[in-house]
Amino acid sequence: MGVHRIFPKQNGGGFLTDQFPDAYKAIWDFRGQTATSRHVPGVSYTGIIHPGLMGTAPSADLLATWNRREGALIATDPDRVPPLALPPLPQDAVLGSLTGADFDRVAAEAARTAPPRENGGNQDIKNFSRGTRVFYPVFVPGANLSMGDLHFSQGDGEITFCGAIEMGGFLDLHVDLIKGGMETYGVAENAVFMPGNVEPRYDRWLAFSGTSVTLDGEQRYLDSDLSYQRACLHAIDYLSRFGWSREQVYLLLGSAPIEGRLSGVVDIPNSCATVYVPTGIFDIDVEPSAAGPAQIDPGMGAPHSSF
Repeated sequence: MGVHRIFPKQNGGGFLTDQFPDAYKAIWDFRGQTATSRHVPGVSYTGIIHPGLMGTAPSADLLATWNRREGALIATDPDRVPPLALPPLPQDAVLGSLTGADFDRVAAEAARTAPPRENGGNQDIKNFSRGTRVFYPVFVPGANLSMGDLHFSQGDGEITFCGAIEMGGFLDLHVDLIKGGMETYGVAENAVFMPGNVEPRYDRWLAFSGTSVTLDGEQRYLDSDLSYQRACLHAIDYLSRFGWSREQVYLLLGSAPIEGRLSGVVDIPNSCATVYVPTGIFDIDVEPSAAGPAQIDPGMGAPHSSF
């Protein structure tokens, strides 16, 4: 069993937080590789199990770079909800055996682990699954490789913030060192990885597209983030016609193995993003037809509206 949430806007929100500002959660049950939920009835899919977070430790210089650039971003709108970035949070720092003045010094600059950065970190890549080989840059002696945040399944983008189905588990892995690899391969920052071959094979998809125009009609220049938001909203608009609530569809897009793609990024002024939803995950036919949308049995009802 695992849990999946939409974060409320005041607690960080999600990719579509302006349209979905409130908290919801769904409980998912696992049977082998398949996930189902009483809170999102009529859906089952194969999970792509993966860690959301893995990476090496930053050097002191790299850590200072993170705090400097993220602090400058926060300063442009310090009261924004949700915030533009997450500064160090000394009172909640987890620093092993450090105490006293050493704890206070490190806690004041310790990086929050929410975002991905040059060291890897919380990248939330759904295809980072069993059998994957990953190559991380090393910034300190010993690398200090760490990992966690295990997911049973997730859609591209983890769009509800806690969009994956979070679960307990363990990782079994082997580590090799490529000496001088960062210079040899020109990978001075950010990870390179080779996905494993355990992904589900869906053969039919419904793809929804979006462009860089806001909901109130403002044109943006090649805004791929906005384009992906609009594609997700189009998928929600469509699938909610089949009897699911918009919150249920949002939860589904965050946790099911949807494919997100940047399909066009050069045709000014509109970038084009697409969201591919596998039709095989639904108990009913969700393809367009002259008969109109079939209706799902609501089953045990809506997702919980609080944590």
